[in-house]
Amino acid sequence: MESQLGFPLFDRSGYRLRLTKEGKAVYRTVKRVIKEVAELKIQATHLREGEETELNIVLGDLTPKDQSLKTLRSFSKKYPQTRINLLFENLNGPCERLLNGEADLIIHHVDPSDSRYEYKEYCEVPVVPVIAPEFYPHKITQDLRYSDLKDYTQCIITDTAKQQDMGSHFVNEDSPCITVGDQHTKKQVIMQSMAWGHMPLFMVEDEIQSGALVMASGKSIKGIIRRITVARLSKKSMG
Repeated sequence: MESQLGFPLFDRSGYRLRLTKEGKAVYRTVKRVIKEVAELKIQATHLREGEETELNIVLGDLTPKDQSLKTLRSFSKKYPQTRINLLFENLNGPCERLLNGEADLIIHHVDPSDSRYEYKEYCEVPVVPVIAPEFYPHKITQDLRYSDLKDYTQCIITDTAKQQDMGSHFVNEDSPCITVGDQHTKKQVIMQSMAWGHMPLFMVEDEIQSGALVMASGKSIKGIIRRITVARLSKKSMG
């Protein structure tokens, strides 16, 4: 090796061989190359077995992020060669990303009758209407109607889908509104008695129990249970 490189790698002047300054530099480079060769072998095995090199995963606005990230952490430990690109979208945004080929998987609710999706059930998320006690001066009862809230500001979240029909998503058309870009901001707006709105229960459960927020669901104002899934396109070939 010394003959090929054209300089000594070892200092032979003492009783024991020692690396020269140049030898130490070569040693550091060789260690890095050996590590890269080992990583290349792992990657080759990874590709040969049909595993994805990269996954674009979209989490929806109602998806419990702590639970989802624990699942993804386990996946990352098992498949460290797969790079994960994690994205966040609201309302119809995750489905639009998937249908447009911009995502490999979504953790979000889908239409179970739509044959374009293959999915597995992940969890259920109740979505409930909540109001800060200071915001609505009257007693909140089961008989509360949307018309009773028409003069009170409602907080709604922006749909990140560009082309799909947004739908109403519990929007009271007669009310003034505050529009926000994510559920955490929406919660803070409601907590500050600036508006009322629908929230995923896991985000406001503690506040409901403490009395900081009051559930407004009743005969007319309804909540809903969203079934969160892990979904992909049925026609796409996956590793």
